[in-house]
This record gives sequence, structure tokens and C-alpha cells, in this order.
Amino acid sequence: MPSVLVVEDDQFVRSALIRHLTEASHTVRSVGTALEALREVAHFRFDVVILDLGLPDLDGAEALKMLRGITDVPVIIATARDDEAEIVRLLNDGADDYLTKPFSVEHLAARMAAVLRRSRATAGEAMPPRVIRVGGLSIDPLRRQAELDGARLDLTRREFDLLTFLAGRPGVVVARKELLAEVWQQSYGDDQTIDVHLSWLRRKLGETAARPRYLHTLRGVGVKLEPPVPEMPVSEPPVRELPLPGPLPEPLPGPLPEPPV
Repeated sequence: MPSVLVVEDDQFVRSALIRHLTEASHTVRSVGTALEALREVAHFRFDVVILDLGLPDLDGAEALKMLRGITDVPVIIATARDDEAEIVRLLNDGADDYLTKPFSVEHLAARMAAVLRRSRATAGEAMPPRVIRVGGLSIDPLRRQAELDGARLDLTRREFDLLTFLAGRPGVVVARKELLAEVWQQSYGDDQTIDVHLSWLRRKLGETAARPRYLHTLRGVGVKLEPPVPEMPVSEPPVRELPLPGPLPEPLPGPLPEPPV
């Protein structure tokens, strides 16, 4: 039974969607603001989100970007806006489909079924993830657990995704544009977002940008993760042994003669 989150501030439209989706055997939760939607997806697992753009606290386009920062759940935009440039931008920002109001329940049901089929097909085709090991790092994508030298790392969802993506390509320099596309699911964005997450990740790996161990930034090129180079033992210079002094001469017997006057 698919679970659906309806994000709609219009009470009439919201009630109608809840009624029809429930009659279609969907489990439905609903909220009227973007912040409530973010809390919902952070605490519950949904199969699809129906997102209105005209929310009272935050524009739906910004809400979509924030949703994509914490979940990869399929999102269907449902709004009265029909500007083609905006539709393209929203699809590039991570929306899975777009419906223009007014629309029929049958139309929505067909779009939802198509989105769910694609989502399940992608999940079914994916190879079972293997444990990734790089140096002292051990990453289990299936359990979403990471360890460093046997100690569990307490990572956020985005930190884990970033670490896993880089660790899956050890020694390969990954461009920031690729990180935005693969980790953030965004075609464009602010490099500062990547820098902030790299800084947090370095702190948890026990390193800094000035003294990196695993994460290396190549200015103007990208980021790479590779095992740390083992430190060579510092050899002390050999101690030079000085020759021991010989025996002192024995004193002459008797008093020394006085010099002539």
C-alpha cells in the first residue's frame, strides 16, 4: 500500500486529495506548510510526495530543494503555475513529475502510478551495495554505517552520501558539478554547500583542510578521497663518538728548581 504525503495549503483541495487517495487504498498524511513537510519526511518514509508551490511559509521551489537535501522520495509538483521555463527548472531541481491545476483524480493517479513504477524499477535494477574499504575507512551502504579504524562515525545523511560517493572512486578527482548532480541531485548550486559539508566531514575524520588524510581538495578542479600515506619513521642522526683523552702525564718528582738570579 503506497504511502503519500500531500503538501497543500488550500483546505478544500487538500481534503479532496486525501479522500480520493484514501479511497484508492493509499496511506495518506497531509500538511499545509513547507516546514511541516520537511519534518514529515525526516520522521516518516513515503513512496511519493505531492507538493504544491504556493505555500504560505516558503515557496514550493525552495521547499523542493530542501526536500532533495534530505530524501530521494519521488516528488510530483501540483500547482496552478504553468510557465514552461519554471517547469523545466523544477524538473532539473529534482521534481519527478509536474501537474497543472485543475487536474482530474484519474490523471493524478496515472502520474503517481508511473512515478512509482520508475522508482521501483530503479530500486530493483540496482546491484546490492558492497562494503567499501579505503584505508581505515569501512562504509556499508546497505546499513548506512561508516567506521574509521573500527570506531563508528556519526554522520548526517548528506555527509554519509558524500563520503560513500567519493570512497566509491578512490583516488579519482570528482568535479564539484558532478558532486552536485550525484549527491545533491541538483544541476547547479552553490559551491559553499559542498565546502561546508566537506568541512564537517573532515572534522569527523580527524583531519583538516591544511592537514588532510583522506579528503584532498584540488583548487579549481575538484575533490578526491584516497587512503592516507603511511608516515615514515623519523631516523635520528648517528651519534658521533669522540675519542677518550689519553692518560695525563705524571707529575715530576720533588720540588721544581728555582730559576738562577
